[in-house]
Amino acid sequence: MRIFVYEYTCGGGTATHGLAPALRAEGWAMLSALLDDFGRVPGMETLTLLEERCGHEYRQGACRRIQAQDQETIFRELAGAADYTLVIAPEFDDALLTRCRWVVESRGRLLGPSLAAVKLTGDKLTLIHHLRSRGVPTPESRLCVGVEETLPASFPAVWKPRYGAGSQATFLAKDPQDLRDCVRRARAEGWQTEALVQPFVPGTAASVAFLIGPRCRIPLLPAAQRLSEDGRFHYLGGSVPLPGDLVARAIIAAERAVEAVPDLKGYVGVDVVLGSAADGSGDAVIEINPRPTTSYVGLRCLAETNLAEALLHVAIRNEIPHIAWRSGAVQFDANGAVRFNPE
Repeated sequence: MRIFVYEYTCGGGTATHGLAPALRAEGWAMLSALLDDFGRVPGMETLTLLEERCGHEYRQGACRRIQAQDQETIFRELAGAADYTLVIAPEFDDALLTRCRWVVESRGRLLGPSLAAVKLTGDKLTLIHHLRSRGVPTPESRLCVGVEETLPASFPAVWKPRYGAGSQATFLAKDPQDLRDCVRRARAEGWQTEALVQPFVPGTAASVAFLIGPRCRIPLLPAAQRLSEDGRFHYLGGSVPLPGDLVARAIIAAERAVEAVPDLKGYVGVDVVLGSAADGSGDAVIEINPRPTTSYVGLRCLAETNLAEALLHVAIRNEIPHIAWRSGAVQFDANGAVRFNPE
């Protein structure tokens, strides 16, 4: 089997959108981990592409070095030649949806959700309305058409792009003036797209990754998220596993979210916030990522099972694999650095 694994920040996507170096490091951490794991699957041939300026090398499988302007042409060629394509890309500028569409138009097959599911989950405002209409707890959000017209019912509040990823241009606003400053700062950082405002949800930030196929939906160990404390929510990394009393709550909240979205498939991550109430009444779903997320680098370190191979069993072979975990805990940074602490 031949699999093409593409990651936006390493594969030429940054030529059309400036990104912080931290996001590029995060992208390489995911890409290199997945290529390594797929490369250890018997009978698997891996393909990827790297933009000439990306600064990394991949020698274990087939790699095409490209100029940024050739990205679409080579991407389509590799997607058409592969049995499956796994796309890792942010949601802004329709980057993820566009590349998933390239796969379909090239008569390739996605190792991931349908185009409709990618479109729904990539639009944070529409997704929130969708989830709330189905009883999934998630913060009420409104399109920011102007600060005075979009004041939330209470503060603190969160201002963030309607189509975004990696906490880019995301701000905590403590009052109306703070909200005005958020808009100004986001514009200064180059974000001109639509934004939304939602109440800040206090609690423990966590994520739950799922392997999803026709027969089953397998939650992996929930991970705690480490976010910056400067009001920007920058993702710094996380740890696995969550404290025992939070594991079940995280899975319950995340499962309700993925159940509500049709045609999810492959590796899907759900971000949640777990409130102070022990019964989970204060827990909320924040967003769904229809693609591999950075927590993969921590999860694979704690797993005795090859998670990439397990993904193939679930999503393609229609099988239900057993996933074994080592005892201990893992801390990981967004740049891929991992520290294992045995029990």
